[in-house]
Amino acid sequence: MSIFAKTIFMSSYQNTPTDYFQIDDLLTEEHKIIRASVRDWVNRAVKPIIEDYAEKAKFPIHLMKELGQLGAFGPYLPEKYGCAGLDHTAYGLIMQELERGDSGIRSAASVQSSLVMYPIYAFGSEEQRLKYLPLLAKGEMIGCFGLTEPNHGSNPGGMETRLRDAGDHFVLNGAKMWITNAPVADVAVVWAKDEDGIVRGVLVEKGMKGFTAPETHGKWSLRASMTGELVFDDVNIPKENILPNIKGLKGPMMCLNSARYGIAWGAIGAASDCYEAALKYSLERKQFNKPIASFQLQQKKLAEALTEITKAQLLVWRLGVLRDQDNATPAQISMAKRNNVAMALNVARETRQILGAMGITGDFPMMRHAMNLESVITYEGTHDVHLLITGHDITGIAAFA
Repeated sequence: MSIFAKTIFMSSYQNTPTDYFQIDDLLTEEHKIIRASVRDWVNRAVKPIIEDYAEKAKFPIHLMKELGQLGAFGPYLPEKYGCAGLDHTAYGLIMQELERGDSGIRSAASVQSSLVMYPIYAFGSEEQRLKYLPLLAKGEMIGCFGLTEPNHGSNPGGMETRLRDAGDHFVLNGAKMWITNAPVADVAVVWAKDEDGIVRGVLVEKGMKGFTAPETHGKWSLRASMTGELVFDDVNIPKENILPNIKGLKGPMMCLNSARYGIAWGAIGAASDCYEAALKYSLERKQFNKPIASFQLQQKKLAEALTEITKAQLLVWRLGVLRDQDNATPAQISMAKRNNVAMALNVARETRQILGAMGITGDFPMMRHAMNLESVITYEGTHDVHLLITGHDITGIAAFA
């Protein structure tokens, strides 16, 4: 497909939200304006470049300040700290539109918002909030979140990273891996066990002696996302860098709940992008002298994709209402994350088939979304662990501990 033809195709299918059950009627005018502004930005700033960045396995870091200007970082946090003070439905819509562009772009914003800014706001001192949040909100500072370790993924309680009290400071030793934003982060929210075995949160800044963040190479997924390790070799941590208002695993789990909520919304963006592209292609592509959309099996794929997207939309809308009421449970968030990411991955695979060989090229988004979603389905809690979280919630019996 020529660049000109591709530009016309892409611009013509990206502007109308997929809304089969008139879910827009459940949104406020502010919600719709926010969604439209983020979608316009994605169409303008992300879509034209993302395939090239994914192919080269590079992260478009210049977009971070633009995301800050857009208000995509910590949008549900108070305006006092440079944030937008929006509700959680607005946050979800922002994540949805960013992932319509690419999971890597949504991941960068999700980590910045839910895994860095949120814990600083919820568990930090006022001095820490004022020092970090305004800069993070503008994208002038980039953050990352260190929980997963080489030997401990689904079992964070087994973490080996240690924080030792050395009198006037702490000493941090250990390593984290699969950390989004790590190689470019200015500050890392790191979770480690103190000498009593209690999990503590600590803010580790770029440039601290003994702290390195090597990049992870060779990924076939999330190629336009920056991933790396966090390595701590006798890093001296000032005592004012400890998050004072949280102890135990409850802290990182609360952060993950916020991130998983955003992912549940974001996956709909990836699925919708695939569905909309496939629908338009099927109406234009002719075989046997008629559009392939006229064939039963293609209609089956499209109808099933739209059905699953619609169900996912209703699920996150209700979850957003509950979250705004502070009534959403971790198990409900797990269910939505698990369902919606699996849905999006299946939609990407099925709609790719509608395009035949064209579907594996960078002219269309399906293959890139499918590869990305292979990571999304396992990070922030694997597909199977989320299933067991639901099982635990409905039976009262933990199958994973």
